[in-house]
Amino acid sequence: MQTDIDPRSLIGRKAYDRNGRKIGTVDEVYLDDATGAPEWAAVRTGLFSRDAFVPLEPSTVVDDALHVPFERSLIKDAPDFGVGRHLSPEQELQLYHHYGLDIAAPEPGPPPSDRDFGRLANGDA
Repeated sequence: MQTDIDPRSLIGRKAYDRNGRKIGTVDEVYLDDATGAPEWAAVRTGLFSRDAFVPLEPSTVVDDALHVPFERSLIKDAPDFGVGRHLSPEQELQLYHHYGLDIAAPEPGPPPSDRDFGRLANGDA
């Protein structure tokens, strides 16, 4: 994802799939606890007022809209974990698998803690 954009500025932007079809509106942005980098966006699909989690890498922001490089049907079938709270490591892993994304190998060093992933960009827990 573009690193020069404030993750809070994504909230309220329209989101589109790889074919340019509207998915919905970005509702929340989740940050990685370890790096603070924006990692996931919850997009309000309008379908039963559901939010679908989409990965911000490799998504892009073009013309004030978030463009997600996946099919709309795959996005709408993403696991539903609700919004407004942390994503657990298990939930994040489910999302990575759902989108067929590789998970970066951990850095050498002590084992990772069991902290939650996906802290909200606005600081709410």
